[in-house]
Amino acid sequence: MGLGLPPGSGLGTASADEARRRRARSAARQREIAAVKRSRAAHRRRHVDAEQAARAHRSALLVMVVTLGLLIAAVAVSGAMIAASMRTRPVVLASPLNVFPVTQTTPGQCPAGTPGVTGQSASGPVCYRLAQGIAIREVADLRTQRNGTSGAYDVAVTLRRHDHAAFANLTRASVGRDLAFVVRDRLVTAPRVDMPILDGRIVITGPADRAQAERLLRELKGR
Repeated sequence: MGLGLPPGSGLGTASADEARRRRARSAARQREIAAVKRSRAAHRRRHVDAEQAARAHRSALLVMVVTLGLLIAAVAVSGAMIAASMRTRPVVLASPLNVFPVTQTTPGQCPAGTPGVTGQSASGPVCYRLAQGIAIREVADLRTQRNGTSGAYDVAVTLRRHDHAAFANLTRASVGRDLAFVVRDRLVTAPRVDMPILDGRIVITGPADRAQAERLLRELKGR
């Protein structure tokens, strides 16, 4: 007697089928794993792309903000420079403005050869005897302005820096006396010096209204 399999029992065939199924399941798992890996890789790429896009957007926004800031700064600086240049542009006088200390005033016309100039007062002509003065050919600014205390109008003259020292010396020696402002040998005004003027800023008070102040300004300009 012998132990054997009946013909057609199929033991070998069953083993082969099981092996094929195992291989199929393994292949399916490999495909699933590969799909999961591809999905994760795609997700990471999308995340990286999104971060890169966000960084690019932030960089572009920063560049735009910086550029706008620089543009605004450049406009502001240019405007300031233009305004400063306009403020510092000298006012050239049509004729030299001569400023003399007044040493004495006497009624009537100045006699021939007298170092002085004849002006007009309410009572008639007056001779203003003059000492050595200075000549101003251009100023930094010349304008009329409203006096906040009296309500009258003043004429404000701002000298250029190179005339500050000479005018300071002139006013320092003339406190309590008059200074004669003379244009083309004609007395324009003779205000009293209340204190030394060291910064080149002169304020001539007296005109009662704007029209008189404007006329005084034109005369100081030599027009």
